[in-house]
Amino acid sequence: MGEDELNLTRYVLRRLAISVPTLLVATFVCFLLVAAAGDPLAEQRSRPGANQDAIAVLAHELRLDEGVVPRYFHWLGGFLSGDWGSSIALEPVFDKVTSAYGVTFGLVIGAEVLALVTGVLVGVVAAVRQYRLADHVATALAFLLFAMPVFCIALVLKDFAVQLNDWVRDLGLTGLLGNPWIRTSSPESLESHGFGDLVVKYIGAYLLPTLAVMAVSFAGYSRFQRASMLETLNTDYVRTARAKGISPARVIFRHAFRNALIPVATLFSLNFGVVLSGAVITERVFNWNGMGSVLVTAVNADDPYLLMGWIVLIGATVVVANLVADVCYGVLDPRIRVG
Repeated sequence: MGEDELNLTRYVLRRLAISVPTLLVATFVCFLLVAAAGDPLAEQRSRPGANQDAIAVLAHELRLDEGVVPRYFHWLGGFLSGDWGSSIALEPVFDKVTSAYGVTFGLVIGAEVLALVTGVLVGVVAAVRQYRLADHVATALAFLLFAMPVFCIALVLKDFAVQLNDWVRDLGLTGLLGNPWIRTSSPESLESHGFGDLVVKYIGAYLLPTLAVMAVSFAGYSRFQRASMLETLNTDYVRTARAKGISPARVIFRHAFRNALIPVATLFSLNFGVVLSGAVITERVFNWNGMGSVLVTAVNADDPYLLMGWIVLIGATVVVANLVADVCYGVLDPRIRVG
């Protein structure tokens, strides 16, 4: 292992050593807040003719009759060993949360990657063509997407899909957009379709939610990249490269582009966790049963262990995203991993 790789490894381990205790402290604080939200069995206790003995047994099984701190350490020990506890409905939290996480993660990762790639490209073009037509169009589009709430974008896309599907059906074809088939079909029905049909149905199911989640992120990435690129293009080393007669394309992509990516890497790590945890609205509009549905169910039912499973999984994702951003820092700027 070379010196650069060793320095980068040490840098990542230092960041990881900070992230893990931070996540543990966050789980403790969140557990206290969740416990203070109220009695999860209050609704069952208040029902006419409720069997109080059965409710007491359920409370004992969920360890709700213990103190908050002992209950936290029991939950933490079980969580670290793979037992995430049970929901109020006595369903395994691990199965429910991880299944929903897979749905939401598949949506968010695709949307964020597309938003990052397109946003960076548009931001670079806008910076290079500052105050020209391309810059004005990119700025107007970004401000428009910033001004529109996510639910508004989702509803506009859904209405467009409904009208398009009606027009397609009038032609005797099957509607394409917003098709939930891929999330509700059995393995047998999946095997009965050809590869091309599967691709079309996957695109129909994912396209509109992906565009809705992507829209606001794209606006942020494009504006950050434009500002960072403009700042980099005005640095002394870029001016020196231009004075040496280096081609404009090489100056932009070899000397300026790499350093201009560092602020965008920061935004990506922060934005990914926010988008993942904030996918409630998009999932509701498009009837996706992902992390948004789990959060709504857990909050409405005051379900402590289901809510903790959601919080820890989202928190762990944020930690990993920040760790990836730290690695990107080390790759993009060697001074960070040496310092």
